[in-house]
Amino acid sequence: MSQHQVSSAQATLLSAAQQRILVLDGAMGTMIQQHKLEEEDYRGTQFADWHCDVKGNNDLLAVTQPDIIYQIHCDYFEAGADIVETNTFNATTIAMADYDMQAQSREINIAAAKLARKAADEFTAKTPGKPRFVAGVLGPTNRTASISPDVNDPGKRNVTFDALVEAYTESTEALIEGGVDLIMLETIFDTLNAKAAAFAVETVFEKLGKHLPVMISGTITDASGRTLSGQTSEAFYYSMRHISPFSFGLNCALGPDLLRQYVEEVSTISECLVSAHPNAGLPNEFGEYDLEAPEMAEHIKEWAESGLVNIVGGCCGSTPEHIRAIADAVSSIAPRTVPKFEPKMRLSGLEPFVH
Repeated sequence: MSQHQVSSAQATLLSAAQQRILVLDGAMGTMIQQHKLEEEDYRGTQFADWHCDVKGNNDLLAVTQPDIIYQIHCDYFEAGADIVETNTFNATTIAMADYDMQAQSREINIAAAKLARKAADEFTAKTPGKPRFVAGVLGPTNRTASISPDVNDPGKRNVTFDALVEAYTESTEALIEGGVDLIMLETIFDTLNAKAAAFAVETVFEKLGKHLPVMISGTITDASGRTLSGQTSEAFYYSMRHISPFSFGLNCALGPDLLRQYVEEVSTISECLVSAHPNAGLPNEFGEYDLEAPEMAEHIKEWAESGLVNIVGGCCGSTPEHIRAIADAVSSIAPRTVPKFEPKMRLSGLEPFVH
């Protein structure tokens, strides 16, 4: 980011990150589920006559139930979050195709960004010493650019790089129009998808003559310690470091106990800030998350004391209660110091190659 002019919001964000560990919000879906919304709630008045079911399209709620989404953002800010994420995890045209709502993607992204922006501005006004920020979320989509969806046909693909770039470009432009402070590539399980997102984001920045900080957060899918497309967290970092992210980290899939070793791995190699927002444990047989707020906060406090993290929060199963406990736990702990690395050639396949 140093080669680009830094806006006042970015300068404030960079300053805050140097002074303390920043706190992300927790799960959006977990909070939405508590409202027990039905089909007609999802449709609202705007989509009362839509030709297919839309229940489960959480991103649509930014348009049809804006008060609910706005209140969730406020609840996380109230709990101590510095950064909230827009409710746009599945808002790309590619993911919206499940509901035949590709044409509504732009409107949903703008609406979601504006709701988060409104909440952030209100809380910044209340506590000027603790400014609040909005991360515009670009989710992984429900397609994989480098993995076949057919076990019998390894060469088959259900999306192209160019199609991903097109979808991510539209979402990025809409999020920026809605007023976000950062762009966040989140829960990345296929590195090629992430590269398409990063290319789209950089292209939009150049087109607009405006650069925002970019957060990248991948997901380790199981105990193998790899992303779904097969990379270790170190190799994934080397695949993405060329865009000079504001932060790089991991989220989802695992609870804090199992995620720790991979956060530590990222912390030792990352030339930028390190973020982590784990799940509230692993889901039980009912698909629910059992890790209580104090225990989750205890784990993340240890990460902070070990100098591993700059930005922390929660993913699936986490609530404002979890975020409040995490924010309290790390409030007096210094953020990780970004190490200086000697110049080397750092390449990546499925494994890292450093020469």
